[in-house]
Amino acid sequence: MKENIHPKYYQTTATCACGTVYEIGSTKQNLRLDICSACHPLFTGKQKLMDAEGRVSKFKKKYSTVSAQPKAAKKKTTKKKAKK
Repeated sequence: MKENIHPKYYQTTATCACGTVYEIGSTKQNLRLDICSACHPLFTGKQKLMDAEGRVSKFKKKYSTVSAQPKAAKKKTTKKKAKK
């Protein structure tokens, strides 16, 4: 194996946004995580609906005037030619 080509390996902590701290090995020190197995909906079974910038309410307001039932399609009438 070649020497001096591998990055340094540290025993470090990974801290999640929910406050959970993990002791792990990594090539980077003091990792900050957005989500972990303690707070991820797949593992916890709890789903959180995040309304980013009011998008759900904006959608409901925009389409509240639209009727729930679709309009009836117009039927085309065609005349068949009679054979002689």
